[in-house]
Amino acid sequence: MPASQPRSRARDRNNVLNRAEFLSLNQPLKGNQESRSSSRKQSGQTGAAGAQNSNPKERRQSQQLPEEDCMQLNPSFKGIAFNSLLAIDICMSKRLGVCANRASSWGGARSMINLLGITGHGIPWIAGTLICLVKSSTLAGQEVLMNLLLALLLDIMIVAGLQKLAKRKGPYDVNPGLLDYLTMDTYAFPAGHASRAAMLSKFFLNHLVLAIPLRILLVIWALCVGFSRVMIGRHHITDVLSGFVFGYLQFRLVELIWMSSNTCQMLISIW
Repeated sequence: MPASQPRSRARDRNNVLNRAEFLSLNQPLKGNQESRSSSRKQSGQTGAAGAQNSNPKERRQSQQLPEEDCMQLNPSFKGIAFNSLLAIDICMSKRLGVCANRASSWGGARSMINLLGITGHGIPWIAGTLICLVKSSTLAGQEVLMNLLLALLLDIMIVAGLQKLAKRKGPYDVNPGLLDYLTMDTYAFPAGHASRAAMLSKFFLNHLVLAIPLRILLVIWALCVGFSRVMIGRHHITDVLSGFVFGYLQFRLVELIWMSSNTCQMLISIW
């Protein structure tokens, strides 16, 4: 033991790191120790706070029943059915968009299909109704034309409001035309041309005396106008079908608020 002590002292003397200029390298800085200790305290505090915050969530999850967990993890049957129908609608609409652009299978007939769609636009019908109203000289004719004008204006406002709420895009990236912008018919759901065609055909069938061939042609025209919007890639199939439904509901609304002949004459005199 006494001999080992001088040997250890000699080793310490010969060790380069024990010299005065290297002592600072062997000893850790006080600032580092303080920063490490403070960081450990902060991490401990945050861990404790996180554990306290997570405890209520874990308790709530533990209190949930297995049936509720299954309902949250597994999609419902209604959601699956809705998504499946939506996928079928998009697929069929894309296949029927044969005139969506010039490169489509029926791209050469696009101008003719667009012309058919213009026959169901709101601006030409409103202009034609105003011209007929100016030239009409009978009270019954003016009454029908004034209520037709009311129906057209209601159709434009209702369709524009529903499209702003839904904001559904069409199956193809087709820019709306100038007339579409004037009537605010810029989205897909519901199809404004389809609702207008359905409303007009029902209006004429109910208030005009037409022969059976003309009645059949009127119904065929409404169907062609509606599905022409699918062919040019502007609307989905469900957009057109919902447009037909809304058109019929608009007709029923106009029948409920039908303006009498005296009201029409008062409005005409003001105008």
